[in-house]
Order: sequence, then structure tokens, then C-alpha cells
Amino acid sequence: MSSTSCLAPPPPRLTCGRVRLPPPSAAAERPSLRFKPRVAAPTKGWGPVHISCFKQEHDVSTTSDDGTGFKYNEQAEISGDPDLKEEDGGIPNRDDENYVKGDWFVRAQKIKGNLQETVSRFWNERWAVPWTGQTITQVMFLWIATFWLVGSWIVPFLAHAAGFSKETLTHRGQALYSLVTDITEGLAGIAILHQCLGRFRPLPPGWFEFKLKGRWHWDVALGCLLFPLVNLLSHINISLVHMSSGPVAGVSSVEQSIMARDPVAMVLYAVVVTVCAPIWEEIVFRGFLLPSLTRYMPLPWSILLSAAAFALAHFNVQRVLPLIFLGVVMGGVFARSRNLLASMVLHSLWNGFVFLDLMK
Repeated sequence: MSSTSCLAPPPPRLTCGRVRLPPPSAAAERPSLRFKPRVAAPTKGWGPVHISCFKQEHDVSTTSDDGTGFKYNEQAEISGDPDLKEEDGGIPNRDDENYVKGDWFVRAQKIKGNLQETVSRFWNERWAVPWTGQTITQVMFLWIATFWLVGSWIVPFLAHAAGFSKETLTHRGQALYSLVTDITEGLAGIAILHQCLGRFRPLPPGWFEFKLKGRWHWDVALGCLLFPLVNLLSHINISLVHMSSGPVAGVSSVEQSIMARDPVAMVLYAVVVTVCAPIWEEIVFRGFLLPSLTRYMPLPWSILLSAAAFALAHFNVQRVLPLIFLGVVMGGVFARSRNLLASMVLHSLWNGFVFLDLMK
């Protein structure tokens, strides 16, 4: 229905046959006059009916044209849709749960991939080793022979020539004797390394490095947490291996000095076990032997084999298991940090832990 038929009143019946039409100007102005009922209502009786009809159509058209009514209906639909309420933070639906499960699955796969990459990199890690197995065997054989000669023959012979006997020394004399012996053994081992590896200088990067910077402190702290396990393995090893012979002389003299409560002797022994021994033992076993073995085997096997050599070098079957485990821990710390200072500090802390345990 057109707007004219809706707004115009029905034409009146005329008695005559001719109908007078309004002039064009008046017909053109009539629609504009019909929009003015918003300001003032007409005086004709049919005006309000036309105004009511016009306003209803105008309201419908404006709501559909400017989108106000549509937006309101859309919000009503959203407020009445339970699925959309769940998306707004209400009750989680199955899609959200699947998304969370998928997200956790992706994270787990990512962690698994990173772990596999770390293990692979650790397994395949190598040092640049310029020498062969012949040099490795030569250095270790000379070191063991020198260690035995210095501790069992050279130092006792020099002490006897100077008029001293180890059996007649006091607790302080025995502590000083142990300190001199340990320093001599360490210097002899470093001299062997210097002589045998001199033709390979300059050495590739990563050899015999001492670094203060880095995060190696956390690795040392983690290694210290394993000290009770090493101590437990020591008790297990002693219970499994029953030997009639007592501990080595150095340990017995340490125990005797502790029982006597000689402070000077105890300080000298503390220097031996926490300073001298960690330095030269770590230089030989972690600084030289462990990286050299990576030329022929993966890094984990190099750590294990160097730890076994470290345990056997103490010549005490009752302490093989804890020393192997301790050698693995120190080898892992060294391999992770590439820093000899880290394994030396860990070795020193272990010896200090044992020394304090003996003082109880």
C-alpha cells in the first residue's frame, strides 16, 4: 500500500459527474504537510488516525533502517543462547576442554622434544682432542707411577735423609708430612701433563679452563644435595667388602689428630683435603682424562670411565662405590659447565663434608 492511500482520506462522493482535482502545486505540498503532525496535530477529525498510521510505519522503518532494533534483538539472542554464555566465561563447554587438553598435549610434546634434544646434545658432545689414545695411556701411566714413587719412596727417603721418621713424628709433624707429600704429588702430575702435551700447544678451546663467571654455582649446589647418597653408598660398600686391613695411613693419622684435638694438625689436614687434593685430582681426571676419552666414546661413557679411574686411584676397595658415584657427579658438573673450577669446588666441599663428619 502506498503512502498516499494510507495518509489520504477516502474521496467524498460528488453529485455531479465531474471531479475537480486540486492544482499540482497543492498536490505536491500535501505530503509535506502530512509530516507536520509531529509538531502540531491537525484540527480535522481524521488527522489523529493518519498520524497514528504514519508513526507506526515510521517506527518500523527506522528500526529496520538504522539498525537499533536489530542490535537490540541480537543482544537478546546472545543473552538467551546458553552456548554463547559459556564462551563469555560461564560453564566451560566441550570445545574449551578439548582446547585445554590440546594445549597441554602441545606443551608436553614440546617439553619432550626439548628433553630429547638435550639428551642427544649431551650424548654427542665432544672436545677437540688433538692427541690419540697413545698419549692418554702415556699420561695416565706416568701419573700413576709418579704418584706411587713420590708417596712411597721419594718423600720418605728425603724425610729419612733429613733425620725424620714418620712413625716418630707428632700429630703436627704427620700433618705437615702429608701436606708436603700431597703438594709434591700434585706438582709431579702437572709436570707430566705439561711435558706430554707440550707438543700440542696451543691447545684447542675448552681445555683446562677456570672461570668465575657463569651459572656453575647452581650445578655445584645440586651436586652437594647428593652428598648424603654418597655417604650411604660408602656404608653399603663397607658392609659388602670385609677387609682385615685398616684404612690408609693418611686417614688414620687424620683420625688420630682429630681425637687428639690438635688445632694446628687439623688445619694442616684441612688444607690437604680441601685445597691440594681437589686441585691436582681434578686437573688429571676431569681436566685431562674425561675430555680425552670423548675422542673414542660418547660423553656419558667418558664420565663413567674417568670416575672409575678416579676411584681406583685411591687404592681402597672399601670406597670404590661412593668414589665412582662421586666421580660421576663431578664429571657431570664439569661437562655441563666446561669449568674445572666447578668440579674443584664440589670436590673440596665433599672432602670438607667428610672431614667435618670425622670431627663429630
